[in-house]
This record gives sequence, C-alpha cells and structure tokens, in this order.
Amino acid sequence: MSDFDPGIAQCFSANRYFAVDGEEFEVANPSTLETVGKRGVPNRAQLEKILAEARSAQRAWAKTDPKTRAAMLHAVAHSMRHELHHEVARLMTLEVGKPLPEAFGELANIAPIFQYFAELARDDAGSIAGAIQPGLLQFKRYDPCGVSAHIVPYNYPILIMAFTVAASLAAGNAVVIKPSEVSTLCTLRFMQHFAALPVGVVSCIPGDGATGATLVESEHVDVVAFTGSAETARTVAIKCAERMIPSVIEGGGNDPMVVSSHGNLDYAAAAATCAAFHLSGQICTSTERIYVLESVYDEFVDRFVERVKALRIGDGLGRHEIGPMATEKSRERLAKLVVEACEAGARLACGGRIPPDQPVGWYYEPTVLLDATPEMPIMKTEIFGPAVALCKAASFEEALDLCNASRYGLGATVLTSNLQEAMRASEELESGMVWINNPLVDNDALPFGGRKRSGLGRELGPEGLNVFRNVKYVTLDPSQAVQEWWYPYNDAVFDV
Repeated sequence: MSDFDPGIAQCFSANRYFAVDGEEFEVANPSTLETVGKRGVPNRAQLEKILAEARSAQRAWAKTDPKTRAAMLHAVAHSMRHELHHEVARLMTLEVGKPLPEAFGELANIAPIFQYFAELARDDAGSIAGAIQPGLLQFKRYDPCGVSAHIVPYNYPILIMAFTVAASLAAGNAVVIKPSEVSTLCTLRFMQHFAALPVGVVSCIPGDGATGATLVESEHVDVVAFTGSAETARTVAIKCAERMIPSVIEGGGNDPMVVSSHGNLDYAAAAATCAAFHLSGQICTSTERIYVLESVYDEFVDRFVERVKALRIGDGLGRHEIGPMATEKSRERLAKLVVEACEAGARLACGGRIPPDQPVGWYYEPTVLLDATPEMPIMKTEIFGPAVALCKAASFEEALDLCNASRYGLGATVLTSNLQEAMRASEELESGMVWINNPLVDNDALPFGGRKRSGLGRELGPEGLNVFRNVKYVTLDPSQAVQEWWYPYNDAVFDV
C-alpha cells in the first residue's frame, strides 16, 4: 500500500493512497495559522470511479459469512488498539486544535466500537416467528443495504466516523467516508487500519459541501450517515427522502443542564465546566444553557466562574484545556452571539473576548453569561463554542419546562441528589439522551441520537446496526401442498 503523505492532496480507496484529481487547498493550524498539509477536492469522474469500485467490492463483502466478517473486523480493531496513534493524534491537534490528550482519548475509544459491532452482527442475523400454518418456517433475516456514505464533522472526526462505519461494515456494506474539510488529514491517516479488509470495501474521499451533496445524490449510495449543523442535516434528510433511501441524521443541539438545589455545588460546578467547555465547547452534546434553581444560583455561579477562569488557553500541543476554535468563521459567529446576548441584558461573568495574549489563531476566552432569558438567540441556537448562558429557574418543574422549550432535543443533563427529581427528568425531558450527574458519556451498546431538529435515527447499539440493514420476511414451505384458498374457488365459498 502506498504511504500517506500530508503534503500531497490524497484520497484513500482500494486499500491505497493516491493523489486527488481536482482542486487542492492548504490546511492551516488554527492555533498558529501555519500550513500543516494539503487537502483536495476530487473531480466528478474520480468520485464516480471510487463509488463504482465500492459497489463492486460490496457484492463480495456481502457474501462473506458473518464469522469471517467478524474476524476481519476484529483484526481491524486489533490494529487500532495496538497502534500508539501519535501521528493521527498530532495531526488531529494540528488541524482541529483540540488538546492532544483529548485527541488520544478519542482514538482510544475506537477499537471497542468495531469489536462490539463485529459480534453484534454475527449474533443477530434475524429471528424465527411462530408459524401461522403447520409445517411452515417463517422468519426475518437481514441483508446489507449496499454502499453507505458517511459525512463526518471535524470535532470528533474519527469517533463519529466509527459510530456508523463500524455498524455499516458489520452489516455487510461497503463504506465511503467524506471527512470535514477541517479534519481531512487525520482521517486519511487513520484509514491505514482498514487495509486488512478486502480491497474497495472502505474508501475515504476528501472534499467540500458539493462533494457531500454528490454522495447523497449518487445512485451508487444506498444509505447515508450524516452529522453536522441542523440546517445542513435537514437538507440531507430531504434529499434522502426524495431518493427513498434510509439515513441516520445527527443535526446538533442546544443542550440544557439543570442544577438542582439538591446536591453538592462543588461537584455541580466541576461537572458544568467539563460539560460546557470540553473541546472548547465544540461538541454537539455540549451544555450550552444552564438552568439553576434560584435558591442556589449565586452560590453556584461563584464556584462555576472560579473554575472556568482557571482553564488554561493555548496551543493544543501544550498544557492547556482550551484550544482554538476550529475556524475563523465559527469564532466570528460565537462573538456575534455573545454581543447580542449582552445587548439584550445578559451579563458577562468572564470571557467574551479574544485572549489578549493569543493574537494569532482562532482563540476565544471561555465565556459565562449570567441572567440570560429564554428569548435570547444564544438560548435558542447551537453555540458550538466556548460559551454558556445561565438562567434562573423558580422551581425544578420550571427548569424542565425551559429545557423542553427548544426546537432541539439531542441531550440534557440534570445534576441532583434527589431520586424523585432524577426519575422525573428521565421521563419528562424531550431529548434523545439524558445524563444524570455524569454528562457527555456514551455507551457502544446504547443508542446515540436526538429528537426534534437534532436528528433522525440512532447510532450505536442494535438500533445503530439496523440503520444499515434491510429486513426481509421469508416464508418457507417444504411441502409444496396446494392450499385450499387458492384458485379456482370451491363453489361452496360463494354460498355465504
């Protein structure tokens, strides 16, 4: 297999790297704005060739028995587990800006996902139902969809890719991955692990929005997995509906947190700091609005702001918790939201500016806005940056109502030591995921996804596997007996 070279705009297909036929762009480090490599946008002919190769490879992959397929995926997982990932992690930090420990942490979670789906698909091939007639065998079985396209964001470029790619491969599909323009290099470098699979089963095609649109509209693509903004998610969902193909869509969120009057406020402040500012707030499940019970509001604010002010800002390769935002455009959008909130009456407790000692790079200070109101735009839209807005709630009931008064429904967090509040939150919160006292964690065996405008379908768990499989009902009658209800009718049936 040819080697990966960040200095050449490359694709990955047929288990090898090769140059992109098309436009080329420099990749800049968001910390220093220095060039760290090149990415390309393949032309239509090259894109179609790769898709056709994926279609051809999928036919053989689909015929591979589940035991063999599982063994191959375990080999891929073994490769992922035993590589030190230094190069991929460093590229991720250079491209996206996330602190290096977070890059390593992301990569450590990939192998178990492939192991889980390898065994899940091997174990669950269908089920037998009680037959409606003696002697019949009636059952359901699963078939792969064909070729799946995976359009992946930059914040967790490898982890979010693995959520759906592992499931699709386990189901017997070929996969085509389109990474974000911001995280192309680290994603391409990671493709080396798939060289253990048959040629053509995994491809990685860098590109832009038009590349993603081409994948969604291509007749070679049978199912789409998309993670990105709510606006683009809606467009992708509509295109898939027009083509009548399945999709799993994750469209971001504006996740709430409730800080109850029951509980340890030091713990609550620590949990809120991590939930709001991990990866500089550039997580779809980041806490972006916090509803604090009035009786503990001031005390919580003091402890929370103290922790936020202690966060270190700087290059992800250094000893810092807060790296730069991934792009200049995202920083400009965040700054505008903060200014609008302050003009509408919110108060800055900290942050709200570019760090004076970081004049180069897309840095923004961790920002806490106090006394926000539900009508403010910052309380209604996905922030996707290092900022969080706090709002008082008169009661726990009002806090839950405020959480639900949103067009988004990805995740929600409740910090409480009261079991009744915890149970009520798990029942009443209108979100795909609820974290009680431990935000942001997921589980390979449980579904990940949202409600409302936050998405359609689920990743991970059995639900995540079934997105990439067609279910088929089969009746098998070995007797070849003529049925009494077949034509021609006995005349007696007309004498009713």
